[in-house]
Amino acid sequence: MRIVRQRFNHQPDLMSEFLTSDVRPATDALLTIRIIKSFPYRNVKNHIIHSINLKDTTPTQLLAQVHDIINTTGGLRPYRNVDYDSIKVYTVAHGSKSMNLVINFEDDDTKILTSEQFANTSLWDLGVKNETELSVFRMEDYIAFKQNPEELW
Repeated sequence: MRIVRQRFNHQPDLMSEFLTSDVRPATDALLTIRIIKSFPYRNVKNHIIHSINLKDTTPTQLLAQVHDIINTTGGLRPYRNVDYDSIKVYTVAHGSKSMNLVINFEDDDTKILTSEQFANTSLWDLGVKNETELSVFRMEDYIAFKQNPEELW
């Protein structure tokens, strides 16, 4: 049996015209942080940050906030022994994802947000929108994995 939704007043459904990622304002965004402990073993833990102001937060401030989250959240205890120093955009909401399950290898010049050229730029100005997934990792490990992207079990 097929159920069909009828509209009695023939007005367009306003919510169907907006993407879910555009409904929240930039001052109250939601980000998924992918904390990468090991690239070859694919040790990745997701953490969702609610209510972050993308227009006022810089990548350096976000990295400091992630360090605080890792050090105070019990479920992230195994991730405390890595010195995380980099943030990279994994995917933007409603965009294409990388074929690599650990990290996006493409566009290091524009997607690595913790480089010196972006230090005082807001996340919003760097293209981070609501529901963006960001990877947090150690740069040395990333460079080594990018040169030899072999996954281990």
